[in-house]
Amino acid sequence: MLIKLTRQVLPQIHNLSKALLVTTASGRNNFQLKQRNLMMASAADFERIDGKAALAEKILADLQSQIEAIRKAAIQSAGLEEEQQLIKENEELRKEIESVKTALFLAEVGNGVHQVQLPTKAALSAFSTQKLNTSDSVQVTNQVKQESVPQSSQQATEKKIEDSGKKTKQKESNSGEPVNNKKAKKENVEDSKNAGDTSLKKKANAENDSGEGTVDVSRLDLRIGKIVSVEKHPDADSLYVEKVDVGEGHHRTVVSGLVKHVPINAMKDRIAVFMCNLKPAKMRGVLSEGMIMCASGAEKTEILVPPTDSVIGDRVTCEEYPGTPDVQLNPKKKIWETLKPDVRTNADRVATYKGAPLLIKGKGVIVAPTLANTQIS
Repeated sequence: MLIKLTRQVLPQIHNLSKALLVTTASGRNNFQLKQRNLMMASAADFERIDGKAALAEKILADLQSQIEAIRKAAIQSAGLEEEQQLIKENEELRKEIESVKTALFLAEVGNGVHQVQLPTKAALSAFSTQKLNTSDSVQVTNQVKQESVPQSSQQATEKKIEDSGKKTKQKESNSGEPVNNKKAKKENVEDSKNAGDTSLKKKANAENDSGEGTVDVSRLDLRIGKIVSVEKHPDADSLYVEKVDVGEGHHRTVVSGLVKHVPINAMKDRIAVFMCNLKPAKMRGVLSEGMIMCASGAEKTEILVPPTDSVIGDRVTCEEYPGTPDVQLNPKKKIWETLKPDVRTNADRVATYKGAPLLIKGKGVIVAPTLANTQIS
């Protein structure tokens, strides 16, 4: 029974083993095929991925170069804007500093602080680089000789005059002629000289007065002067009596009604503008030979201030109205009275004639310390 059962089961087991072997072989083949396909697909994907990666790197490099160019352009633009802003701020600071310096100068002048002119950089440079070579020394020597000749001739002339005077005196003493006649002759000689000068002045005045249509600010002799001494008028509490140097070799006497407006310590050594061709006139017994120019407001009067580098004798002019000033203004023509309404300070406190600034050529304009749109007198 057992043997019979075994014989029946063994073929079935054998067949089952064959089927199992066939199934196993088929499965192995399918696995290998799938593995092979998977490997082939992975290689193509890898190639595609590599291509995309290279393209991405190229795009990234282009973007980085573009970003760098934009960054440099932005930095350059920001730098230009910042530079322009700094230039603008520097210009504003310079103007502010000039304004503060001007205000300080006016305040010092108003308080009587003496201003000392310092040499400019250009003057120092010119002085330091100046060299006197042989040709210059020869030129200087020749110039000295040329200058010495007129001086020696002048001395000789003076000696001849003195000798002739002595001889005349001896003749007068011998002839018994009074000394008064000699003085009279001398006075006649001086009078003839003065008469010649007067005739020249009259001629110049006649030339100026001949043109009725040329009455403008150029007729005024406005010059820079320095008050070397000042004192109160002995007979008038509101007047100062000043001695003024306007570059003529002697001092002029000027009487000013500024006692109530400017303290006396602010007057001495002051640099100001003076009208020098008014006809001398007595003011409470003192002969005044000029007028100090001031801006006159309703409540106060201020002395006009010339440029800081002005020197004694500088002439104040108006470029829009060129001309030669009268030697002396004719009071009958009332030239100053005619011009006065148009001589004013403008909104910037600059002294003007009919809106044209009064100035010293190459140095600057004349200003008032604080008064704007005000009459000048």
